[in-house]
Amino acid sequence: MKEYKVIIPKLGLKNRTQKYEDLLNKYAREGWTVKHIGQNSPMVIFERDINR
Repeated sequence: MKEYKVIIPKLGLKNRTQKYEDLLNKYAREGWTVKHIGQNSPMVIFERDINR
């Protein structure tokens, strides 16, 4: 079974790319994989197995 997490990152104005990368890496360490990144909205959807 899968579980999902939806976030809207708050990145500020400086170092946006680095902050975005750090955010994605943080969730990856917790076992999340990116399922979808919104094109017209800042929403990111993550997915992981519940029984990991």
